[in-house]
Amino acid sequence: MPADRAPTLDLPLPCIMGVLNVTPDSFSDGGRYLETATAVAHGRRLAADGAGIIDIGGESTRPGAGSVSASLESSRVLPVVEELHGLVEVALSIDTSKADVARRALAAGATMVNDVSALRADSEMVDVVAEAGCAVCLMHMQGAPRTMQQEPSYDDVVGEVLAFLDERLAFAVAHGIREEQVLLDPGIGFGKTLEHNLLLIKHLDRFAALGRPLVLGTSRKRFLGAVLGAEPDQRTIGTVATTVIGLLKGAAIFRVHDVKPNVEALRVVQAVRAAGEPGEAGA
Repeated sequence: MPADRAPTLDLPLPCIMGVLNVTPDSFSDGGRYLETATAVAHGRRLAADGAGIIDIGGESTRPGAGSVSASLESSRVLPVVEELHGLVEVALSIDTSKADVARRALAAGATMVNDVSALRADSEMVDVVAEAGCAVCLMHMQGAPRTMQQEPSYDDVVGEVLAFLDERLAFAVAHGIREEQVLLDPGIGFGKTLEHNLLLIKHLDRFAALGRPLVLGTSRKRFLGAVLGAEPDQRTIGTVATTVIGLLKGAAIFRVHDVKPNVEALRVVQAVRAAGEPGEAGA
């Protein structure tokens, strides 16, 4: 492991992870930040608005999305990682399931891998993460992005997703990744119906009991549109509501497009939690 590589994600929790999609086809902001200069400028805005992590991705994982080559994905994300590494003081995450992309992004300044396949898509990914000593987020997904929303089905969605994440954590540790490197994500919207997503959020405390920081990614997603009858860019308040619920249920990292309102929501909840009891000095 390089001497200058942080062995874990060293930042205060809870925190906000800002989404930076360097893609032409992401569901909410596809094409908006495809140019390196535009992406870097947006990354700086995310950091200025209070993001503790910037999650940089070069391949869309929206429902129905196809895959792209490692070379194309790298060409999109590496210039952004390299430039932001010298410009912002926040952690940089690479949102990829490809070991080669992750390896090159870590060398360019990223300190976290966000793998929606939970180390299943590329057999070399577990070795890349173990060797780097970086943080890694393992997410649940039923199926693959191209097919995951074609009639997803569970007998017990909470129990099955919980068992999957427990197994993936054990797999990672058995293959040389230290437990303290691992973050877990129940994968809201990845192979789930509206009811599945609502149940997972309602029972997030069961996932927090696995003992690893829990990542919640609900931002602008389709289930919020179903609840609110709103288009993606009108789902900010719904996203903030899930951030507040998630924090109260034990989630630690919130992956969002709209950083500032979610940062403010976390601050208010934390302030209320820190308030003294009636009758205490100054209360």
